[in-house]
Amino acid sequence: MKVFQFYQRSHNILNKSRSFEGLAPLLIRLYLAPIMLQAGWNKYSHFNDIVDWFGNHDYGLGLPFPALMAFLAVAAELVGGALLLVGLATRWVSIPLMVTMLVAAFSVHWPNGWAAIADANSWMSNGVLMLNENVMSAPEKLDMAKNLLEKHGNYDWLTSSGKFVVLNNGIEFAITYFIMLLSLFFTGGGKHTSIDYYLANRYLNK
Repeated sequence: MKVFQFYQRSHNILNKSRSFEGLAPLLIRLYLAPIMLQAGWNKYSHFNDIVDWFGNHDYGLGLPFPALMAFLAVAAELVGGALLLVGLATRWVSIPLMVTMLVAAFSVHWPNGWAAIADANSWMSNGVLMLNENVMSAPEKLDMAKNLLEKHGNYDWLTSSGKFVVLNNGIEFAITYFIMLLSLFFTGGGKHTSIDYYLANRYLNK
């Protein structure tokens, strides 16, 4: 009985945190919004190159209707990022953004496995589908780069902001963003922290 009473009291204390339940969606939105806006702006700034890359079968993705696909990607990220920032149409806008992340993950990053950074010592890089030559050769490349920089450059200054790494360009970031967007799809923009919440209270919750 005492265990049940303890659980009940603890649960009542936890329930008080629901007054701040809009904080988590807010933080996710504020994290994702600048990433999406930057990605969309980069594509917009190099639109012709993106169209060429989308449509080229030799060195690109070989997608059909590359101009349309590029436009949709730019629109999803720019408009979607702006709407995420203020929490407007959050659940709706998360859908095209999730599609964009899945397309990026499986058409661009999938051959490289999971890891964004090539780290042969990470257990995240040692799965059957996640191990590749780029990951396994990263330590050798880093050692060679370190030796060259120590001999011919100011290695301490060059690494003063952080160590050098070898990019693996795996699906890690795209899938992480997808999961965050999926969370927003179910929770919405957040209680008290989004325009969606106040619009719903005014027009829907009557």
